[in-house]
Amino acid sequence: MRTLYLSGHGISMRVDHSHLLIRDGCEFERPEPMTYELKPKHDEFDNIVIYGHSGNITLEAIKWLSRHNIQLTILNWDGSLVASVTIPEPKQGANRFAQYRAFIGKNRVEIGKRFIDAKIRTSVAVLDWVAQRHPDVRETKKGCFEELDEFKDRLPEADTIAKVRGIEGMVARNYWLILAETFDKRLEFEGRAFGKTGRPMAAVDPINCLFNYGYSLLESHCIRAINANGLDPYIGFVHEMAPGKSPLAYDLQEPFRWMVDIAVIRSLEQNIFTKKDFVRTDNYVVRLRSEGAQKLVEAVHKQFTTKVKFRGKSWEWGNVITQKTAEFVDYLQGRKDDLDFANPIPVLVRDDSAELRRKILAMSYADWKAMGFSKGTLHYLKANARKDEPFKVYDKVREKLEAL
Repeated sequence: MRTLYLSGHGISMRVDHSHLLIRDGCEFERPEPMTYELKPKHDEFDNIVIYGHSGNITLEAIKWLSRHNIQLTILNWDGSLVASVTIPEPKQGANRFAQYRAFIGKNRVEIGKRFIDAKIRTSVAVLDWVAQRHPDVRETKKGCFEELDEFKDRLPEADTIAKVRGIEGMVARNYWLILAETFDKRLEFEGRAFGKTGRPMAAVDPINCLFNYGYSLLESHCIRAINANGLDPYIGFVHEMAPGKSPLAYDLQEPFRWMVDIAVIRSLEQNIFTKKDFVRTDNYVVRLRSEGAQKLVEAVHKQFTTKVKFRGKSWEWGNVITQKTAEFVDYLQGRKDDLDFANPIPVLVRDDSAELRRKILAMSYADWKAMGFSKGTLHYLKANARKDEPFKVYDKVREKLEAL
């Protein structure tokens, strides 16, 4: 996956002699925008994200993008998805018919449970990963962990979509309460549900702002996978139909939201974002400036391109979404007996866990030398272990430390 990010005023895309000519937008910090010339069949990018204020895209440019399987994602100022121009969908009416048949049949509940089961499993994996660095959270939020486990165990017995949604809601509530305990209190994150609607719309703090933008990028990717497999994005199994909504895309996001969560959490830990990356509007909504949006796009893209072993091959996580959507089609068509969105489960290991920090700080230079490492390496690790920032430990070193 290769993503091109565009922002600012005066963005343009047009075709000239079979080449796609792209001009980035103008901004105060960037008066001279970059230009790009994409050639047919060169496969330079497979996704273009626009977070711009003005510009134009010709019909010929849209056709060019479509024929070269390049996704075009346009974000609104608040991070919501304005449009997603996808590749031409295959003419597979049988897939949609199977989808509609499952929606109106008894199988809808079982399908909904598969989406939410995968979301719960990956949420637990994220919390385990977070607790490696913040072990105290298991005690300070003990009640949340217990309630999450309680509702997680109720999912197999849920016999209506309303019950499935209720379980998902309670699991999500506790998930965000736990994460909130680990975020910098100065960022004023109190959870994902707020306001009269109780929904995470119009972010009022920087952290919710980042999640909103990130989930829009994930939504666009899911729409692409749905379109590529000839399914109807407007018919979901967990999320209800509503004008202007794409319920199946929201369903498909659930097993993969963890990728955005990890990308945002890592970015916050690494202090990638500064106050200048955010702006608060007159109605007290927080949005990203273009520089901040680009940082987020890069962080999410990095997570999407992380590799995982799956079915004996090495896959990018972003491609796993498309593969699992294809498996969903096989299930709907009766070519596959089981539906499993949870496999592969992410394996999230930290180099900077609290336990590893403790071992590094307790290690004597004599014992370290006896293990075959240099004094300088331990000095470097001790200095990093004292800081409240992520750091890298080489595999060979980490393995020996973990064995102690």
